[in-house]
Amino acid sequence: MNSSLLQILVLAGIAIFLILKLRSVLGTRDGYENPPMERAEKLSGARRDFEVIEGGPDRDITDHVDDGTDAAKALAAMKMAEPGFNVSEFLQGARGAYEMILMAFENGDVAGLRPFLAPDVMETFEQVIADREAQGLTIDANFVGVRELSLEDATFDRGASEAEVTVRMVAELTQVVRNAAGEVVEGDPNAIKRQRDVWTFGRKMGSNDPNWVLAATGG
Repeated sequence: MNSSLLQILVLAGIAIFLILKLRSVLGTRDGYENPPMERAEKLSGARRDFEVIEGGPDRDITDHVDDGTDAAKALAAMKMAEPGFNVSEFLQGARGAYEMILMAFENGDVAGLRPFLAPDVMETFEQVIADREAQGLTIDANFVGVRELSLEDATFDRGASEAEVTVRMVAELTQVVRNAAGEVVEGDPNAIKRQRDVWTFGRKMGSNDPNWVLAATGG
């Protein structure tokens, strides 16, 4: 056997060895295989399809009420009636509305209250303000802030698309009641007190008016 033939056999042996080694590491590929990017896209698409099919709890709802409760179902129905509705954003709006309505009431600002109260609630607030004025009483109040805020309940009338959300709030404020002579008859301007309220806000979902109105109050 001449040297050139020997070299060919040696090289062929080395090539066979390398092929077998690569097959053991990389595995065997049969037929057409998607490029890596295409495989990744298909996998991502399959994962998205799985998420859509399987669904899952809406954290915007379950962060505030237990999943599967009547309140959670009502909030989900509100979102179906008005896809732009967001529970967390609603609660932030309720926080601001609470301060505004509470301070307008303390200051006897009837005109400022009217756009944000349901008729029966407005009637009650007006009566209290009128009685206070008849007695010559005024209130000096300073809103410190909302210490606690939680969603207590929610209901939705699908037929009328009417939604109600009940919120519990604990606020801190200073409050002084003065008589006609300006004398303090109740409260301390330097003492911060806590006030607890349970308010229900209502609105027709899907309407052009984005404002919620105070539909009921409690303590």
